[in-house]
Amino acid sequence: MSGTRRATLRDIAASLGVSVNTVSRALADKDSVSEHTRAQVKAEAERLGYVPNTLARSLVLGSAMTLGLVITNPSNPFYAQLISGIELRGRAQGYTLLLLVTDESADNERQATESLLQSAVDGAIAVPVQSESDHWKRLEGSGIPLVFVNREVPGRQHDFVGIDHGHGAYQATKHVIERGARQVWALEEDLPITTISERITGFRRAMQDAGLPLSADSVISVPTRRYESAVLPWQPEEAYRVAQDLVRRPDRPDAIIAGNDFFALGLYRALAEQGLRVPDDMLIVGYGDHPYSGFLSPPLTSVHLPAQQVGAASVDLLLSRMRQRRNARGAGDTTGRDEGDRPEKLMLAPELIVRESTTRAVRAG
Repeated sequence: MSGTRRATLRDIAASLGVSVNTVSRALADKDSVSEHTRAQVKAEAERLGYVPNTLARSLVLGSAMTLGLVITNPSNPFYAQLISGIELRGRAQGYTLLLLVTDESADNERQATESLLQSAVDGAIAVPVQSESDHWKRLEGSGIPLVFVNREVPGRQHDFVGIDHGHGAYQATKHVIERGARQVWALEEDLPITTISERITGFRRAMQDAGLPLSADSVISVPTRRYESAVLPWQPEEAYRVAQDLVRRPDRPDAIIAGNDFFALGLYRALAEQGLRVPDDMLIVGYGDHPYSGFLSPPLTSVHLPAQQVGAASVDLLLSRMRQRRNARGAGDTTGRDEGDRPEKLMLAPELIVRESTTRAVRAG
């Protein structure tokens, strides 16, 4: 057909000699259409270059069939997997994804919520910047359900799906203590982010439960470029610079829990330059279990974060909340919200993946 006009369902129906209703049901994979007819319709749609009119579909369904995702930093390996989990689960339910990036900026976050309002998304998932703001309240007040992921907003009650980072750090610390470590330090970023404070809390709790002392040096803060812009990627050399002095100390620890696997890379190099070996002279545990971690020498023990599962669970929770609001509106509630609703909080457990960087017990003395 002519390239000046977009192909329609009517064009496909006329070409095949079937009804428009049959074409519509075939493209929607309805059971009422035979496999043979469905295959014919799809082949003809492809030949004619048919593209579904999502606006018309939205008007029919009363839904944009779009979910908004506001995220701080897509270059972070965890968030890259999170996006994948959200997109896959949303697509399986017929939704497309509108991705907005804030770069850890409250102003960008406010603009992102305005974009969600203007786009009339059906629901939103967000990793918040964690600053004082009222734009999330405005978004929810407009009738758009919202689920926060990985980070909560202090002082607000909201649906949330996250990871128990405190538990992950606790398990990592407990593991090296069980391998004989008695002087354990944590190496963390110097950033005011709740995920970091949760890990530090888990580390300290494990040390206290084991009856081991916590000194002023037990938590080493790494000044990183991310302090100026938290969206910058982690760099091994930032931990390496700190570790150069740390490994020369006569009272150096016999185990270190690194806040991310990139920091562990810096530790590996600093130790090697002093003729020290992992795990013979120091046990190392990373955090994040990035793809390269199992290929280091020795392979790095690390805390695996279920990012894809978090993404899928956040979509499931959001869709559940959207159904609740539709049902409430259908029952005559103009707000679309049940006042008896309570925010749901779902925490997924990370998993410690034990590899050779901690498989040898610390030698006495």
